[in-house]
Amino acid sequence: MTRVTPLNPADLLRRMFDAAVASAQPALCVPRFLPELAEVRGRVIVIGAGKASAAMAQAVEEHWRGRGLERVEGLVVTRYGYGAPCERIEIVEAAHPVPDAAGEAAARRLMALVSGLQPDDLVLCLISGGGSALLPLPGAGLTLADKQAVNKALLASGATITEMNCLRRHLSAIKGGRLAAACHPARVLSLLISDVPGDQPIDIASGPTVADPTTTGDALAIVRRYGIELPSAARQLLESGAGESVKPDDPRLARAEAHIVAAPQLALEAAAQVALEAGVTAHILGDALEGEARDVGKVLAAIALQVAKHGQPFEPPCVLLSGGETTVTLRGQGRGGRNVECLLSTAIALDGQADVHGIACDTDGVDGAEELAGALIGPDTLRRAWALGLRPRDELADNNGHGFFEALGDSVVTGPTRTNVNDFRALLIEARQP
Repeated sequence: MTRVTPLNPADLLRRMFDAAVASAQPALCVPRFLPELAEVRGRVIVIGAGKASAAMAQAVEEHWRGRGLERVEGLVVTRYGYGAPCERIEIVEAAHPVPDAAGEAAARRLMALVSGLQPDDLVLCLISGGGSALLPLPGAGLTLADKQAVNKALLASGATITEMNCLRRHLSAIKGGRLAAACHPARVLSLLISDVPGDQPIDIASGPTVADPTTTGDALAIVRRYGIELPSAARQLLESGAGESVKPDDPRLARAEAHIVAAPQLALEAAAQVALEAGVTAHILGDALEGEARDVGKVLAAIALQVAKHGQPFEPPCVLLSGGETTVTLRGQGRGGRNVECLLSTAIALDGQADVHGIACDTDGVDGAEELAGALIGPDTLRRAWALGLRPRDELADNNGHGFFEALGDSVVTGPTRTNVNDFRALLIEARQP
């Protein structure tokens, strides 16, 4: 019997990832949600934050060119290296995942830009993943250094993205609906590119323009759950209740609406179509998988082994797709990210199983703090690692996924994708051999 998969496995996996990223490009998903400028009687202000925000702003300008673009003013903040040329909307770059002074200054400028608006004005807010770090406007009594300390603690804690963002909202002067409240009484239209499991608007960039049903009490519970060390000013802000966010019944948000324009599920469906065109059936296991990255990696490997060895629950050839956002509890000193951590764990659990290949990447092109999107694995991954003197289990224990895959030459490098619909994982199981 010959193998059914008609393409080189690594090539097919990479094309699937590229299709997922392409499906979430702002030029494709933003224009259909834009209003006609002729219908807006007052000012038109475009603001935003996130890894995709500059590309979203560019898509807005392209759509409105010749339709009243000269009326537009605005400011968006994105990650260093993720800017895009715009004519009317100013692009500011700042740090991610740990915020910096440039992000704080941009956040203050955004709040100033939307002050004193009128009912006939329109605020178009472009929000995508990464916006939490890019809008680090400290709550009352806090400093940027306090925000940086909290962010670093959260990234190392193992907390879920939902839990992280709950705490961030209650230590902020711009998140948790505060930005929309500052725009009142203008109309606020938010376009969101989701990078969070469940696609809840409040969790995308910590929800600067949507109401927040969670409380400072919820935030304190998360602090206790993970033993997070808070600066004294941050703890005081939470315990006093002064960090409470804008709630669903707040009249200042009565004219605020939000639409998700791109999400992980749509990206997975685009990848599935590429597999189908190559003659391989795709199965989407879920677009919101969460949990410790190395544990998720073991589970995905177990499913792939069942398919490869027993043809259950799917008959090979097939590809198993999943998205979401795993977490990493830092234990070592290596260079890693949640995608390579998950993938290295998968490779170890597969133990060289023939005919199983995989990819795990972040759709924004940055896994962790590295300018690497993720990596690829195949049946020979462990063998090649051992030949180089690498010990895969030791590398995983040291959270050194990037170091491991770079040594093998299996890293995936995309450069800035200017979008973000979270993690992308695919395991390709080729036809079983007789």
